[in-house]
Amino acid sequence: MTRRGLILFALLGVGWGIPYLLIKIAVRQLDPTMLVLTRMTLAALILLPVAARRGELVPVLRRWRPLLAFAVVELVVPQFLLGTAEERLPSSTTGLLIAAVPLAGVGVAFLLGRPERLAAVNWLGIALGMAGVAALVGFAVSGSDLGAFGEVLVVVIGYALGPAILAKWMADLPGAGVMALGFTIAAVVYAPVAAATRAWPPAWPSTSVIVSMVLLAGVCSAGAFSVMAALVAEVGPVRATTVTYLNPAVALTAGAVVLGEPISGWAVAGFALILAGCALAVIRRPARSGHGERRGERRGEPELPGSPLLSEESVTISS
Repeated sequence: MTRRGLILFALLGVGWGIPYLLIKIAVRQLDPTMLVLTRMTLAALILLPVAARRGELVPVLRRWRPLLAFAVVELVVPQFLLGTAEERLPSSTTGLLIAAVPLAGVGVAFLLGRPERLAAVNWLGIALGMAGVAALVGFAVSGSDLGAFGEVLVVVIGYALGPAILAKWMADLPGAGVMALGFTIAAVVYAPVAAATRAWPPAWPSTSVIVSMVLLAGVCSAGAFSVMAALVAEVGPVRATTVTYLNPAVALTAGAVVLGEPISGWAVAGFALILAGCALAVIRRPARSGHGERRGERRGEPELPGSPLLSEESVTISS
């Protein structure tokens, strides 16, 4: 990987690793509904002018059905559940549980008609990943927080469904247009909900909360997409998607350093099992053409471990 590629990789790992810390800070003073509304609105305001200037909105709007489905499973539902879950869970635990997204992606591939032929090593990876989640639940999550754990699992499923929808029905659409309209849909959904539930904060939020919201919208949503696009152009889609394995480590470190959240041995062990499980679960056998060439070699890019759903067509996932 080039020096520029390494820099982009590190930036994206941070950009998609710190949202859990920022959400934890924000929900101390903001209702989760208000948090999502503010984040989605700011992100939409950043990306909409860019997508409109490029003429990328109309083609996306023509596929409004998959766009709506993507917005619901990737933004509307997960972002709210992350906020409510982090009212009870440490940000580091949430980030570690999100590491199970590639495992959920294997199951989603089967459900959406893109089944992967699983080898023994893949099944071993799935078993290790499940053991890692069990370790986190059994030793890092208290009984009173099991509801929050369930909410994070729904987020994991949503984050696995989102890329699958993009790859199956929206692969040829411009990413900036998809994300700009996705953020807009989420903001439109939450505006009346926030009004009806009177989710507005009773007082002006503190500086730390305001900074967190600006970073969530600008860096972790709108900015991260731009970095991901540049990373794909620099190193290719397969290498770029391995950033999935860096994000939870950033979340764990950020929670410990900024919020003083404890890092237990079981949390580290659970994360290690999930990480190893994801890597093994998504390994693919090299596909050979009639001339005996590997698929990766024909593209000029080796087959590296990565989520079977996180392909070149689905690099617009946000945290």
